[in-house]
Parts: sequence; structure tokens; C-alpha cells
Amino acid sequence: MSLINRLFGGENAKKRRRAEALHGLVIQYVTERHGDNEDVVGRGGNLALHGDEFLVFSSGEILLRVDYRELEISELMSGDGVILRGPNLEEGGKIRTVTAHYVYHRK
Repeated sequence: MSLINRLFGGENAKKRRRAEALHGLVIQYVTERHGDNEDVVGRGGNLALHGDEFLVFSSGEILLRVDYRELEISELMSGDGVILRGPNLEEGGKIRTVTAHYVYHRK
């Protein structure tokens, strides 16, 4: 094991830290791209890390449930949200990509 991996925990530890950083964030709405259209698939809700699973909870249901080790996280350049991609355990492992837009909070 390299010194870097011993110090920082490797790829899985990095993914866990990214998922933990998103845990508890409140979302205003969630979108998903279908062809040329981006449709709103949920309003309100939050992002959560529960055990090894990362959840996008919106409109009273779980829209995305992914093992954090398989989750791809990309922040929007505006800083107003995050793109999440991975095999959705709610749909038998179907790959799903959603964009969660945060509730605006003045910092």
C-alpha cells in the first residue's frame, strides 16, 4: 500500500468523504434529462448518507439509492447543485443520472 493511500484512505475513503459532505443538504428540486429535455422529477427533500447507501429523497419518495462506492458526484459550476450518477437500487440497478439543486442559503 502506498504512502498516499495509507494517509488518505484510498479511493473509497475519498468517495465516502464526498458523500458525507453532501449529507443533510436540503434540495429545492431534482431534475433528470430525457433526450433534449430536462424534466423536474421531484421538489423539496434532502440528500442523505445512510450506512453505505447514498439517498436522494424528494417529493416524498426515494428517487435515487446508490452504494456510495459506485456513486459519481459532479458539482455544478455555479455551486447551486450536484449531478449524481449510479446504479439505482430502487430500480434494480438501472443507471440513473439526476441533478439535485440546493435550496439557496446565503453564506
